[in-house]
Amino acid sequence: MLSSLLTLSSSISRLNIRPKPSLHCALSSFKTLKPHKQPIRPSWSPRTSSIFSLSAHFSSSENSSSPGRQMQTIVSRDELVVLGIETSCDDTAAAVVRGNGEILSQVVSSQADLLERYGGVAPKMAEEAHLQVIDQVVQEALDKADLTARDLSAVAVTIGPGLSLCLRVGVQKAHKLASSFNLPIISIHHMEAHALVARLIEQELQFPFMALLISGGHNLLILARELGQYIQLGTTIDDAIGEAYDKTAKWLGLDMRRSGGPALEELAREGDAESIKFSTPMKQHKDCNFSYAGLKTQVRLAIESRNINAEIPISSASPQDRSSRADIAASFQRVAVLHLEERCERAIEWARKIEPSIKYLVVSGGVASNQYVQTRVDQIAKKKNLKLVCPPPSLCTDNGVMVAWTGIEHYCMGRFDPAPSADKAEEFVYDLRPRWPLGEEYAEGRSNARSVRRARVHPSLTSLIQASLREQ
Repeated sequence: MLSSLLTLSSSISRLNIRPKPSLHCALSSFKTLKPHKQPIRPSWSPRTSSIFSLSAHFSSSENSSSPGRQMQTIVSRDELVVLGIETSCDDTAAAVVRGNGEILSQVVSSQADLLERYGGVAPKMAEEAHLQVIDQVVQEALDKADLTARDLSAVAVTIGPGLSLCLRVGVQKAHKLASSFNLPIISIHHMEAHALVARLIEQELQFPFMALLISGGHNLLILARELGQYIQLGTTIDDAIGEAYDKTAKWLGLDMRRSGGPALEELAREGDAESIKFSTPMKQHKDCNFSYAGLKTQVRLAIESRNINAEIPISSASPQDRSSRADIAASFQRVAVLHLEERCERAIEWARKIEPSIKYLVVSGGVASNQYVQTRVDQIAKKKNLKLVCPPPSLCTDNGVMVAWTGIEHYCMGRFDPAPSADKAEEFVYDLRPRWPLGEEYAEGRSNARSVRRARVHPSLTSLIQASLREQ
């Protein structure tokens, strides 16, 4: 049974972190509520139903006759309670976060067994795994927060980028909850959430700042100027670093149950990082884009030349064979991260031309949990007089906290959709954005590499917000 393949692990952390400055939300139709027992819901009149009603604004309810109900009331964001749902790839995650940064609950259901069985993410199987546990994960997040859906202020959910089959599961669940309990819904960009969760754990982190976002599917260098205003300095043109880690780990016969990255990093500590002279990717391209396809090919050829049999797990390898695998792992990791360092250093220089005041470098995403990566990138940050901000591992990998927190940030700017109508549930078309750029491309950052992916299914998040602001 599929559910038996899933490992459901959950944890609760209660952090009283108050980002600066304290923001407030303009809400109307407000009345005195009992603490944590009734949701805070605005009455709104959005001009559009596009991505989280980017041009939404608040107004009094049409049916309100009381002068008090017509008055706009300022409510502290501390009283907001948002549920975040994340199913963009291979983890089913949910969390409840309060507007002041307090994490009330965090639950993650891992697909580690499926990753090991298929040697990576199999979209259809991942979708079925999400379907098996999504209700349980969301309910557990509410239970551990000691809340019900009626206590929520809004539901935030990842709509892209990611695997469409997986995204759909989370979005359907979010809409079902929002419709049933008349909750606003906030559509979240997965990579923006990775960047903004740093603002939850670092009190002093203000815009503008630099961010290096690294995961299984993405390498992204951005300049975050304001909430929703991003400049893309570099991106993945073929394979991301996380995918390269996973493939290399698989070819070396490593244990994939906790994903290839941690297993490869552990083995690399035993090896000689200078033993194999892999070429650093894209040395001839003086931009900030990333490519790992060529490095993967180099690794595969090195493995074949040493007659390493991936069918023999590392635990059963001979001492000589294990040493050979460790050398490959260490050499791969050195060059893979060197590529990150070079691109990151150039991106900081570009970013300072635009925003000379940047003081922070955020490194987030699943690969940011890698200690070797953190150490090397921290050296770049210090060289450039920046402070490195890296969320803890539980907030680097895909999680519901980052989705809920990003939802809180946008909700307080009036960027959300009204509760879906229960009467039109069957007619509803879910907004999924598997290919969705975060920011607008920096002119100097356009790559001439042949393999660069130019196709865009959706306009970037930044362009949507800018268009909305021009309409207001």
